[in-house]
Amino acid sequence: MSTVPPVRSTPSSMETLTPPITPKLNADTTSQPSKKFIDDPEHVPADVNIPDNYVSYTLKHQKSLPPLSWDNFYTELNWLHVAILAGTPVIGLVGAYYTPLQWKTAVWSVVYYYMTGLGITAGYHRLWAHRSYNASKPLQYVLAFVGAGAVEGSIKWWSRGHRAHHRYTDTDLDPYNAHRGLLWSHIGWMVVKPRRKPGVADVSDLTKNEIVRWQHKYYLSLVVIMGFLFPTVVAGLCWDDWQGGYIYAGLLRLCFVHHSTFCVNSLAHWLGETPFDDKHSPRDHLVTALVTIGEGYHNFHHQFPMDYRNAIKWYQYDPTKWFIWSCQKLGLASHLKSFPDNEVRKGQLTMQLKRLRETQETLSWPTDNSDLPVISWESYLEQAKSRPVICVAGFIHDVSDFLDDHPGGRHLLTKHIGRDATTAFFGGVYDHSNAAHNLLAMKRVGVLHGGAPHGLEDKIIPPSQRLRIARYNEIGGSGYSSAAFSDGEGLLG
Repeated sequence: MSTVPPVRSTPSSMETLTPPITPKLNADTTSQPSKKFIDDPEHVPADVNIPDNYVSYTLKHQKSLPPLSWDNFYTELNWLHVAILAGTPVIGLVGAYYTPLQWKTAVWSVVYYYMTGLGITAGYHRLWAHRSYNASKPLQYVLAFVGAGAVEGSIKWWSRGHRAHHRYTDTDLDPYNAHRGLLWSHIGWMVVKPRRKPGVADVSDLTKNEIVRWQHKYYLSLVVIMGFLFPTVVAGLCWDDWQGGYIYAGLLRLCFVHHSTFCVNSLAHWLGETPFDDKHSPRDHLVTALVTIGEGYHNFHHQFPMDYRNAIKWYQYDPTKWFIWSCQKLGLASHLKSFPDNEVRKGQLTMQLKRLRETQETLSWPTDNSDLPVISWESYLEQAKSRPVICVAGFIHDVSDFLDDHPGGRHLLTKHIGRDATTAFFGGVYDHSNAAHNLLAMKRVGVLHGGAPHGLEDKIIPPSQRLRIARYNEIGGSGYSSAAFSDGEGLLG
C-alpha cells in the first residue's frame, strides 16, 4: 500500500501541504534508542506521513479505473472472486438436489455456520480489526482457524480493508462505499476490480502478531481444511454422511456465512435508524442483527468502533458480544473495551434533540415580542372599544376568533376586554392548562408599555417554548424566541 507524499506549500495553492517537521533530539546517549525505534521500519505506521487533506488530494490526483461497461466488463471482473461467490452456491444447490439432508447434518451445518461466523465477527472484526478486547493465544488460534473457514481472506487482508472502510466511510476511498448502491456494497466491490485503491490504513500491529502472520502465510491451506475438509470429516466420521457434510456444512453453509458478512457492508448501511449519528450511512436494525450474528447495530458501531459490543441493551440480539463476554469469564479474553455510558447517552441525546428540532420547525410559533408593537395603556383601552383585545401578563391578545370557542363561555372573555386579565388567567378564575397558555401566546398582537407585572417573568414564555431547542446562533436573541430567555430549562441543539 502506498501513501501520498506531502508536496511543498506554495502561495498559489491551497491544496498543498508543508512537509512534517521532525523535532530535533538532544545529542545525548539517551536519544539513540528512541531514534532507532522511530527509524525502524517495523515501527513506522503506514499512515504516518499522509497529508491532512489526504482524501481530497487522493481523489483529485489518483487516477481511477474507467466505469464498468459491456465493452470492458470481461476484463474488469475479479474472476477468482466470481468463481468462489457464484460457483459455491451453484455446486451446493445441485449437490443438495441429489443429497438427502439428514437432521444431524442440518444441526452441524447451523453450528458450523455460527462457529465460522464468530470467527469473522468476534475474531476478524472485533478482535483484530478494532482491537476491542485482548484474546489469549488459544482463543486467537481458534478464531484464526474458524475465521479461515469463512473463506473471506486472511485476517490481515480483511482487517486492512475494514479499517479503510471506517476511516473513509462513504467516500470513494471506502472499499465498500454504500453511496455506490446496495448491490455494490454487498457484493459488487468484490466481483469487480476496485475502481481505485482503498484509502491507506495502518495494519502494522497485525504484522507483528505471530498468529496473524501464521494464518496469512498458510491461508490457502487453511481455507481448504477449515472451509471444506473439516465440516465434511466431522459429518462423515460421526454419522457417516460424507456427501451431506460436504454439501450442506461445507458449500451451502459457506454461502450463508458469506452473505451474512456482506450484509454488514450493505444492509447495515441501508436499513434502520440512526440513533447515535446521521452524518454517515450506518444504521441500526434488528433484522440486520439477526442475519449478521449481532453486527446489525451498525450506527452504534461506527460511532464507537472500539467497543466490544454492537448492542448495548440486554435484549438486543448480539451473540458475538455474549461470546466475548463468556470468553472473559473463562479467562480466555480480557480488557473488554466499552465506551463510557455518559458519552454514549450524549450521542443519543444529540440525535433526539435533532429530531425534535425537525418536528419543532414544522410548527407555528408566536411572533417574537421584538416584532410586536409597543402599546400604551391608553391606546389599549381605545382599541378595546372596537376589537376584542385582552391584556394578560403584559401582552395584548386579539381573541376575536376564539370568543365562541372558549370552553368557559363567551362571557368570560368579553368581560375582560379592555381590562387586565392576568390574575383571572393565572388561577384567579381558572388555572389554565399548558394548551391554553400556548394558544393564548399565538394571539399576541402587541406588548404593553412597561412590560409584564413584577413576578410574572416566569409566565410570559408559553410552556411549549420553555423547552424549545435553540440553535447556538439564537442564544442571546431577543424575547422568548431563544431558550436563553426561558426559565432556565432550555436545551441547545
